[in-house]
Amino acid sequence: MNRIQEKLQENKKLLSIYFTAGYPTIEDTAPIIEALENNGVDMVEIGLPFSDPLADGPTIQASSTQALKNGMTTHKLFEQLEGIREKISIPLIIMGYFNPVLQYGVENFCKKCQEIGIDGLILPDLPLAEYQEHYQAIFEKHGVAIIFLITPQTSDARIRELDAASTGFIYMVSRASVTGSQKGFGEEQTNYFNRIAAMELKNPQIIGFGINNKETFQTATRRAKGAIIGSAFIKMITEQGIAGIPRFVKSIR
Repeated sequence: MNRIQEKLQENKKLLSIYFTAGYPTIEDTAPIIEALENNGVDMVEIGLPFSDPLADGPTIQASSTQALKNGMTTHKLFEQLEGIREKISIPLIIMGYFNPVLQYGVENFCKKCQEIGIDGLILPDLPLAEYQEHYQAIFEKHGVAIIFLITPQTSDARIRELDAASTGFIYMVSRASVTGSQKGFGEEQTNYFNRIAAMELKNPQIIGFGINNKETFQTATRRAKGAIIGSAFIKMITEQGIAGIPRFVKSIR
C-alpha cells in the first residue's frame, strides 16, 4: 500500500493543495511543500509547468509562464525534490502534461519519481488506452500511481473503465471548464456529485476545480473523500508568499 492509499483510508476529509513548481520564485518549491505539511494539508500536487497548459485557467497559466521564465525544468524539479522524504511524509503527486514526461523519457521519469518518493502522477492529456497499451507496466514497475480525471460529461461506462485502471483516487473535475473559472457550485454540480457517489466506485473521489474557500470545500466533501484547491492558493501565494500559508489553510479547515 502506497502513501496515497494509506492517506485515503484515514477517517477524515482530505485537503489537497496544487501549486506550480518554481513559483513565485525558482527556489520556493520545497519550502512550499514543507509549509503545507506543517500546516495540516493532507496531499500536495506539484504542478510541472508547461508552455501550453490548455486545461488551466489564467491564474495557473500565469504561474506556469513565470515558473518557466524563472528557469524551472523537469530536471530542476527533480533536483529540488532530492531528499524531500527526509522532511515530508504526506503523499506527493506531480500533475502536468504528458509532453514533458515523454521528453524526459517515461521510464526515466517514473524511475526518478520512485527514487525521490513521488507517489503518483496526474496527466490529463494521457489517454487511458495509450496508458494501458504503452505505459501501465512502467508505472507499476516503479510503484507510481496513475490518477485519471472525470467530468460531468463522462459517461458511466467510461467512468467505470477509468475506475478499474486507477490506482489512487478518481479526480473529479467539478465542471467542464478551465481551472479557477467558477464561483461556488450549482444544481448541475450537486447532481453530478450525487451521481458519482451513487456509483460506489472502487477508488475514492477527490473533487477539483472551483474549490476556493471553506464553503466550497465543505460542499465538495459532503459526497467525496476530499477536495483540491489550486487557483485560489496560487492567488494567495502571489500576494502573500509562503508566510500566508498557515492562515490560508486555517481558513479552509
